[in-house]
Amino acid sequence: MSRTGTDTSIARVAVLLSGSGRTLRNLLSHAEAPGSPLEVARVISTRRNVAGNDVAIAAGIPLSIIPRRDFNSGEAFSDEIINVLDAESADLIVCAGFLSKLTVPDRYMGRILNIHPSLLPLFGGQGYYGDRVHQAVLDSGMRVSGCTVHFVDNAYDAGPIVAQRCVPVLPGDSVDSLAQRVFGTECELYPSVVFQVARGKIWLEGRDVQFG
Repeated sequence: MSRTGTDTSIARVAVLLSGSGRTLRNLLSHAEAPGSPLEVARVISTRRNVAGNDVAIAAGIPLSIIPRRDFNSGEAFSDEIINVLDAESADLIVCAGFLSKLTVPDRYMGRILNIHPSLLPLFGGQGYYGDRVHQAVLDSGMRVSGCTVHFVDNAYDAGPIVAQRCVPVLPGDSVDSLAQRVFGTECELYPSVVFQVARGKIWLEGRDVQFG
């Protein structure tokens, strides 16, 4: 698998989302800084009436709305998204609260990143998203949680892990308080990893994550 970019190139990034757009907003705040190695060229949303669409529009980013319910199969839905990515010549795809399963062609392996609000492989897989993850962590009695950045493959939350960061689970934590602590960590870790992949400092060879 070739690297996405170099120290001097600018990666064209497409963002996939299904909700509030807060991860998109955080990524944009980093992408607009001097020296950023990426340009957010397209946002693809799976829902018509979510705040993430408004974030894209306010930032002047082209927006495609592709609802999963408009397609008879996951394959047809995925094909439509891949067609948009191909037309956009996207170098890197960033999932930002993207809640649908995407069938990933071989040519996109190592080019799609996701962040999950737990320490995978714990509390991952189909049905584990958002507050459901944090509730499961609290119910388990674990004293630590965190977030995981991974490359996306064709199984839920099962792609090769790139980076993880821990946060404590504190006595008296609620779903909301734990979610806020984890998201604060996501806001630091995810852009850092995206930048390194865009610069060709992190890449995938087979199932092995490489760092250079």
